[in-house]
Amino acid sequence: MEVLLGFVIALAIGLTGVGGGVITAPALILFLGLPPIEAVTTSLIFASVIKLLIAPTYLWRGQVNFRILGMLLAGGLPGVVAGTYFLEHLDPKAHPGLAYGTLGAIIATMSCIHLYRLTKGLHVHSEPKRARWLPLIALPIGVEMGFSSAGAGALGTLALLSMTPLTAAQVVATDVFFGLGLSLVGGGIHLAAGHLVPSLLWKLLAGGLFGGFLGTYAATTIPARPLRAALCLWLIFIGAQLCWKAL
Repeated sequence: MEVLLGFVIALAIGLTGVGGGVITAPALILFLGLPPIEAVTTSLIFASVIKLLIAPTYLWRGQVNFRILGMLLAGGLPGVVAGTYFLEHLDPKAHPGLAYGTLGAIIATMSCIHLYRLTKGLHVHSEPKRARWLPLIALPIGVEMGFSSAGAGALGTLALLSMTPLTAAQVVATDVFFGLGLSLVGGGIHLAAGHLVPSLLWKLLAGGLFGGFLGTYAATTIPARPLRAALCLWLIFIGAQLCWKAL
C-alpha cells in the first residue's frame, strides 16, 4: 500500500507539477491513519528527496534566479522554522481537531489557488521594483509550509509571477529551489525531534522514485491541464474531509 501510494503521489507530481506537500500529508493522514505531525514530517522529507533529484536539471538549464531565490529564502526560512515549532508544540490531546482542521483548510485553499492558476495561465505581468517585497511575502509562506508541508508551490509561484519579471520557466525553477530549501529546514527540525517514520518513508520512496521519473517522461506526451484540474478538485474534496474530521 505504501509503495503504491508513493508511486501515485510522485506520478501526480511529475504529470501535473502540483507540489508534493499538498498531496502527501493529507494522503498519509486519510489513507494510512498517520498523526498530522508525522504526516507533515514524512511529507517534507519525501518532497526534499524528490526535489533533490529534479533540481540539477534546472541548474543545468540555467533557469534559477539566485538573487530572487535569496530574497525568498530570507523570509521563508525564518517562517518555516516558526511554523515547524508551532506544530511541534501543538498538544493534539488538548486540541484534537485543530491540526486536522488547519491542515484541511490549507490543503483546500492551496488547491483552489492551483485551480485559479489553471484558468488564468502563467503570464508575467509585474515590475522589477515589486521584488523587494518578496521576503515579507515569503515569511507567511514559510510558516504555512512548516505547519502543513504545503504552500511553497502554489503561493511561491503566484508571488514570483506577480512580483518579478521572471519568465515562466524561471518561475518554476526558482520556486522548486525555494520549496527545496524550506523542505530541508522544516523536515530537518521535525526529523531531529523524532517524528519521522523511517520504514514508511523508504516504502514511499521505493514507489516514488519510479513514479517521479515516469511522470516526468509522460508529462511530455499527456496534456497536463485536465490532469491538474482533476487533481485540484480531488484535493479540495480531501481538504474538506480533513476539516470534517476535525469536527
